[in-house]
Amino acid sequence: MKLVLILTAAALMLNACETATEPGPDTCGAAALQDRIGEGRTALTDPLPEGTRIIPPGTAVTQDYRPERLNIDVDAQGRITRIWCG
Repeated sequence: MKLVLILTAAALMLNACETATEPGPDTCGAAALQDRIGEGRTALTDPLPEGTRIIPPGTAVTQDYRPERLNIDVDAQGRITRIWCG
């Protein structure tokens, strides 16, 4: 009986982890900036939301999922390669 409870608890925890990291709606505003992909970092002239991360190659970032956080990946030349929430 104890083993069944442990396995059930483990399954519930794994399920909770999956649902917490599923992509949600565009809560950070990334969709409105998709036309900036391929442009230089200087194309980001509008004020960005607080907490926005501009991520150069090789930069370590936390893996926590925050749907309201805007992330902008740039390449070595400073061109925008990806804009996403998380």
